[in-house]
Amino acid sequence: MKTVDRDILRLAVPALGALVAEPLFLLADSAMIGHLGVTPLAGLGLASAVLQTIIGLMVFLAYATTPAVARRLGAGDERGAVSVGIDGLWLSLGLGAALGLAGVAATPLLLSAFGASADVTQQASVYLSISMAGIPAMLLVFAATGLLRGLQDTRTPLFVAGIGFAANIALNFVFIYLLGLGIAGSAIGTVVAQWGMAAVYLVVVLSHARRTGASIRPHREGISGSAMSGGWLFVRTASLRAAILLATFVATGLGTTELAGFQAVMTMFTLTAFVLDALAIAAQALIGKGLGAADTTGVRAVLSRCLTWGVGSGVVLGLVIIATSGVTGLLFTSDPGLAALLVPSLIVLGVSAPLAGFVFVLDGVLIGAGDARYLALTGILNLACFVPLALWVQLSAPTDAAGLAFLTAAFTLGYLAARALTLGLRARTTAWMRTGV
Repeated sequence: MKTVDRDILRLAVPALGALVAEPLFLLADSAMIGHLGVTPLAGLGLASAVLQTIIGLMVFLAYATTPAVARRLGAGDERGAVSVGIDGLWLSLGLGAALGLAGVAATPLLLSAFGASADVTQQASVYLSISMAGIPAMLLVFAATGLLRGLQDTRTPLFVAGIGFAANIALNFVFIYLLGLGIAGSAIGTVVAQWGMAAVYLVVVLSHARRTGASIRPHREGISGSAMSGGWLFVRTASLRAAILLATFVATGLGTTELAGFQAVMTMFTLTAFVLDALAIAAQALIGKGLGAADTTGVRAVLSRCLTWGVGSGVVLGLVIIATSGVTGLLFTSDPGLAALLVPSLIVLGVSAPLAGFVFVLDGVLIGAGDARYLALTGILNLACFVPLALWVQLSAPTDAAGLAFLTAAFTLGYLAARALTLGLRARTTAWMRTGV
């Protein structure tokens, strides 16, 4: 078990830093924009829901690439591992360009669906239309990160993410405050940082291609294979994003202040999720490599230890969130009323953290095993369980802290409980343990 723990920590600790850096982009934006006022923060909440949905739906570029690369590495074919990862990069560039262009044209329609006030929608439109330029960069980052994780390298993503986060803060400060561009400055700074990260990743991938002799040209078979293998993961991710969008829609109906509060709560949830997801990333890489090498005993050991680490980490994180709930709101706003509104919801978030640790680890294990079809089908079932909970909050229309707390509980306790049940039942079987490339 000590060897397994060392392998998990060797991958999970650097992955933790890289994963935390991603929501820190949004955390920095939320904190800086929050001090401009409630309306800009609420606008960021709407824009982020749309933007994160678009980008989040494409996360299969990383999640499909990691196990594909890891399996080939486990089977002793490192050149083939790098090659399949490069095909994923070409796919990400094409998808990113198409989504960015379509997103600019569709921004008014996307935001109008939330039914927010005119001033909130205007702020969201400014941020979202500019941010579309960063989508191709982020998809390149996804695919390159998946390639490196499959090669059992989580240190390079940590390095790139750290530099990107620091650059994002500096650029946002300059554009928002020194140049007085407000919410537009935040979007511009983030886009510049995203393209800088993509450029660094491309240099790293090219060095791996030269080292292994892998071709950097796109291969139709490889690109289509990456698209097909990611199709089920796309459905799985779509169900997750649909749940978040539904929750944001309900928050919009509760009021502008509640929507601003929900943006802050979901930022903290995302930060917590990425912290716990570090173990899921380690599980993806180790499970994929183990199955590629036909080491089912080692795969079971990784599953067991990752679950122990995941639930334990959730307990610690939950206690920290609860203990700091009284002051966390001040990071997002200068309005003491809004900060106080967040406290009950943050306590609910803290209580749900151990459950989140269980869910995210098992999700990573099954992704690493390539069990995407099961994840997709049960993702739809889990969403169906969440819908009546969200509708109950909307129909009962509780206000202020109570409304926000009920909505937070419906998502972080009700929805995650459904996911825990479907994932736990699958992990108890051997149907997901398919060996070989």
